[in-house]
Amino acid sequence: MELSRRELIKSLLVLGSGVAVAGSLESLTGCSAENTQALPTSSPSTVPPISTPAPASPSVMVPSPPQMPYLAVARGQNPEAIVQAAIKALGGMERFVKKGNDVIIKPNICVAYHTFEYAATTNPEVVAALVKLCLVAGAKRVRVMDQPFGGTAEQAYQISGISTAVKAAGGEMEIMSAMKFREVPIPSGRDITKWQVYGEVLDTDVLINVPIAKHHNLGRLTLGMKNLMGLVKDRNQFHFNLGQRVADLTSLLRPQLTVVDAVRILTNHGPTGGSLDDVKLMNTVIASHDIVATDAYAATLFGLTANDIPAIRAAMEMGLGTTDLKSLKIEEINV
Repeated sequence: MELSRRELIKSLLVLGSGVAVAGSLESLTGCSAENTQALPTSSPSTVPPISTPAPASPSVMVPSPPQMPYLAVARGQNPEAIVQAAIKALGGMERFVKKGNDVIIKPNICVAYHTFEYAATTNPEVVAALVKLCLVAGAKRVRVMDQPFGGTAEQAYQISGISTAVKAAGGEMEIMSAMKFREVPIPSGRDITKWQVYGEVLDTDVLINVPIAKHHNLGRLTLGMKNLMGLVKDRNQFHFNLGQRVADLTSLLRPQLTVVDAVRILTNHGPTGGSLDDVKLMNTVIASHDIVATDAYAATLFGLTANDIPAIRAAMEMGLGTTDLKSLKIEEINV
């Protein structure tokens, strides 16, 4: 039986509560929680094709059917066209979004300082293309949101160009409210086992992650997994043991689809940038249900490997996805 994203998130929260209960029993009875029977941590819907490694923890990913590529890479001059080509190669947006679904798209809109040409924020045409595809697939509502750390959300949404593009495509821009964060357990977390996460993301049917590929002064690169930090409260605290904490968060917030915007990449002075000399035009998007695989491929655009990025390395060790690109069915498309 295939579980919905909401049901799987609830299962994760119940599992986290169970861990806490086990700890209470240990203190009362002297019995170790290690001797209690563990709850199952996977469901049939999370098992990818036989030729690819299966995640070791609960997941809301949509596995790749055997006949379809595990990962798609599209290149071309038109951002909307390459997004469409990549999603088509993966089986179409209908594979991820069903009629009546509530969809949240999470781009990187970190600052209000620069337009998208400076590659600090996700390309608005990439975001708008995904909004359109979701609506055509039958989504009831498509919301786009982020938590800028430079400038207000309204300013960042507008200056990035994302607000105008999303509204023209039929989507909604949401200002993330401080009242909607709630503390939840992270059952698979190795460093953090609970955090305050934006509740709307926990409750949505589909989460689509749309980072821009860029340099980061602490984590080396900001890609799909690190982009999820925009969905938590007190994210400055993530910078202690950053790689592991990003992987821990990823174990909870598992997007059904990650699309890495590499139309322009920021090669230095990230995450905010500020000089066009640091921007390299790549005209590329990378898409997969596996956030770890998309990040691993995106790292190669910078001449790096998965092992060079602490967050990717930690996620691989946790079994959250695969970094073995040679073993994957990858479709590369020129538009």
